[in-house]
Amino acid sequence: MPEARNADSMVPARAAPRGIVHVPSVLAGPQREPSRVVFELDKMAVYYGTFRAVRDVTMRIREKEITAIIGPSGCGKTTVLRCLNRMNDLIAGARVAGRATYYGVDLYGAGASVTEVRRRIGMVFQKPNPFPTSIYDNVAYGPRICGGHNRAELDALVEKALRSAAVWDEIKDRLHHSAFAISGGQQQRVCIARALAVEPDVVLMDEPCSALDPVATARIEELMRELKRTYTIVIVTHNMQQAARVSDCTAFFTAELDSSTEDRTGLLVEYGETATIFSTPTDERTEHYITGKFG
Repeated sequence: MPEARNADSMVPARAAPRGIVHVPSVLAGPQREPSRVVFELDKMAVYYGTFRAVRDVTMRIREKEITAIIGPSGCGKTTVLRCLNRMNDLIAGARVAGRATYYGVDLYGAGASVTEVRRRIGMVFQKPNPFPTSIYDNVAYGPRICGGHNRAELDALVEKALRSAAVWDEIKDRLHHSAFAISGGQQQRVCIARALAVEPDVVLMDEPCSALDPVATARIEELMRELKRTYTIVIVTHNMQQAARVSDCTAFFTAELDSSTEDRTGLLVEYGETATIFSTPTDERTEHYITGKFG
């Protein structure tokens, strides 16, 4: 693992069981060479006030892979995702215990810059949420906030981000029209472009296809496979087929009674290669969820 760096230079420069869920054959081949660890979570727990929402999360998320987080509603999937770029800081009373590091840097350490964390770790939300302005201004928003770009540079950044999000050719003649005047699938790709415009290292996606039709969903999945050549992607999804189609690794969470508090709390049950999780899981709870026995 790379040695820890200060908050302003947090990373180096980028150089189904029984046939229930189909796992693409590409995932079932020889073991891939392990890539660098981006996030390492060690016995992480998340609290909202005195309520422990998630407990005992230990996992490593690797560079330029797609990691899927699956599990039933209320098991803490989105809570864990939001810990990775400190979005839970916006919720009163939220706190994180245990350890969460990003390229070896403590995300919650005293010297960590929340602004820098969120620039390097972008997020795309469940429903398309374009700003009530033009497509161009949506994508240019982040670079403008960061500053230091003239109009020609902004134009280039906007085009690059929209091309990376595979939507440039569809909307290049409507850049100065309202972002609400395009389809839901196009809006979601514009939101992805907005996240990419500040040149992050990681893109977090919280149910990015839940509000989209199957055609738009297929476009987003294809886009994710393209983006992982450059970015690390972590996705929360209820769609197990989607997790099997696009991810390299899968984490299964569930919610169980916490004997110390008598509350139901989320916990990580099993984490590993997607092909293994969906074909030969080691935990009975994982198999029961994947085969539809509960959840």
